[in-house]
Amino acid sequence: MPNLKDIQIKISGIKKTQQITKAMNMVAAAKFRGAQEKVEEFRPYASKFSQVMGQLSEIADPNAFPLMEIRDVKKVCVLLVTADRGLCGAFNANLINETQKYLRAQQAEGKDVAVICLGRKGYGFFSKSGVEVPYHLVDCMANPHISDAKKVGMELTKRFLDGEFDEVHLMYGKFVNVVTQKPTLQKLLPISPQVLAGPEDEESQDTGPKPTYIYEPGPEEILDTLMPMFINVQILASMLETGASEQAARMTAMDNASRACKDMIESLTLTYNKARQAAITAELMDIVGGAEALKG
Repeated sequence: MPNLKDIQIKISGIKKTQQITKAMNMVAAAKFRGAQEKVEEFRPYASKFSQVMGQLSEIADPNAFPLMEIRDVKKVCVLLVTADRGLCGAFNANLINETQKYLRAQQAEGKDVAVICLGRKGYGFFSKSGVEVPYHLVDCMANPHISDAKKVGMELTKRFLDGEFDEVHLMYGKFVNVVTQKPTLQKLLPISPQVLAGPEDEESQDTGPKPTYIYEPGPEEILDTLMPMFINVQILASMLETGASEQAARMTAMDNASRACKDMIESLTLTYNKARQAAITAELMDIVGGAEALKG
C-alpha cells in the first residue's frame, strides 16, 4: 500500500512543476508574438533582395565574382542555426539530426565536413561529436540582430574565399505555423541563380516576359556591393525564422507538459483517495475486531 505522505509530497511537487510550465507557456506566448511579427515583416524584404540579386546575376559575368565560383567540392560546411535554450520539445534535436544526416551523406561521398554553429544547443552537441567546429556564436538567438549576422557572414565568406570551404549550406528551423516548424537546408555559397531563386520561388516562377532594367553603375559593380549583404540577410532571416520556431515549439511543449502534470495529479489523487480509504477501512476493522474481542 502506498504511503499517504509520499503521495502527498509527489502531488505537491507536480503542482509546483505545473505552475512553472504554465508560466513558461505564457512567457513563450508573449515572446512568440514579437518573433512572429519580425519574421513576417522581414520575409518580404529578404524575398525582394533575392529577386533583385537574381535579376542582376542573370546579366552579370559570374566569373568576375569569387563568391560565385563553382569549385570541385572537397569540403562542405553547414551553418547550423539552433536555439540557445532548451525546453522546446524536439525542435533543437530535429535540427541536429537533419544536420547529422546531411553530413553523413557528404562523408559517404568522400567529402570533408565542418559545422559552424549559431546557438548554444547546436554548439553544445557538435563540440563533443568529433565534427570540426571552426567557429561558433552563442547567446545571440534571444534577440537576433544584423550585427551578429554580419559576424558570421564575414567569417563564412573569408573561409570560403580562402578555400577552406568549397560549399556552405544553411540549416535552420523554418516557421510555418504554431504547430509546424520545418528543418530547412538551403545552399548559401557559392552564390548562384538557383541559390538566389530558392525552391519556393522556382515553383512560383512567372513564365511570362521579364522586364528589362538599366543599371547605373553596371550590374557587376552593384553585385560586388550586394553579395556580402545578401549573405548577411540570409543569415539574419534564418535567425528570425529559428527564433519564431523556437518560441512556437516551446509554447507547444509547455502546454503538453502542463496537461501531463494535470493527468498525473488526477491519477495520484485517485491513488491517494484509494489508499486513504483502505487505511480507514483497516482502522475500522481493527476497532471492530477489538470490540468483538472484548465482548468475547
